[in-house]
Amino acid sequence: MSDESIEAVLKAHPTVRSDWLALRSEEILEPELLIVDPHHHLWDHPGDRYLADRAIADFSSGHNVISTVHVQCRSMYREHGPESLKPVGETEFVRQLATGRNRSDTSLHICAGIVGTVDILLGDDVQPVLEAHIEAGVGRFRGIRPTVVWHESREILPVANPEGLLRAAPTRAAVSCIHKMGMTLDLWAFFTQLRDVAQLCRDHPDLTVVINHTGGPLGIGPYKDKRTEVFAEWRSRVEELAALPNTVMKLGGLAMRYAGFGFNERTLPPSSDDLVAAWKPYMRLCIDLFGPDRCMFESNFPVDKAMCSYSVIWNAYKKIAADLTAAERRNLFSDTAARIYRLDLPQLPVTIAKS
Repeated sequence: MSDESIEAVLKAHPTVRSDWLALRSEEILEPELLIVDPHHHLWDHPGDRYLADRAIADFSSGHNVISTVHVQCRSMYREHGPESLKPVGETEFVRQLATGRNRSDTSLHICAGIVGTVDILLGDDVQPVLEAHIEAGVGRFRGIRPTVVWHESREILPVANPEGLLRAAPTRAAVSCIHKMGMTLDLWAFFTQLRDVAQLCRDHPDLTVVINHTGGPLGIGPYKDKRTEVFAEWRSRVEELAALPNTVMKLGGLAMRYAGFGFNERTLPPSSDDLVAAWKPYMRLCIDLFGPDRCMFESNFPVDKAMCSYSVIWNAYKKIAADLTAAERRNLFSDTAARIYRLDLPQLPVTIAKS
């Protein structure tokens, strides 16, 4: 994705308004519950900075966040050198920020894991790029999230990403290399792409594939006012994915504009109850299908911050999972993420609930 494409995507997203978010305050539910946030970004885009200071302010806003995973967002690429190696600059950037800003006085480990990116059309030639990411991560690098999200409607995706990347022959070679090097594969795809995702998972049954953002249901563009129809089709495709044991689902990302909930258009920011009412059908279905040991809640900050605060979003997740057992909740809020991203958290024993 080019710099121009990144700028177009950022412009399409609603703006984070801190003064508006401050209009909603909630008491933190279960402040003792351990949380590993497995999906957030640090970036320095033109006119939009979300670096360690702002991230730590969110992570420290009341919930017991003990560790986080940074996921690629095309920031701070190398300016020089081979094109294929430029994404390694983001890993270098994040690792340096994390090393310099992790706080010795608390148990918060920011960016304990890093998920970077690579051009998967490189095929077998991804290996030196992956090796460079590992070296740059200095023990933090865990996986790859390539750019595969696509939709024909420019109302949904205002950039012309290539269609059908997951079906391309070089992709299969690249994914085999990712697996061989012991990495996870994160995929952000819209629900309309999930059959391609499922086929890739079948083709690589020993590779752990992490589905981002609740499987990408849509509620804008041609899908506006068609939530019932979209839910039915999304459900069918998610059921297909859940039947594959190498898949894991990240629960979150529904405060992006793509889902069409439009909380940013309200006079007041949403409460956790508002989020529960909108999101629970999607998230509980995923928990039922995948099991808590193959699901993890994510913040997707600062993208989702345009529609809700960090404290409210995690209150909503706690309410969505309120009736589950302690072991199931532990998986959803920390253990699944720690296991999948191989986080070194001695204070966090990893257990897998039986589904």
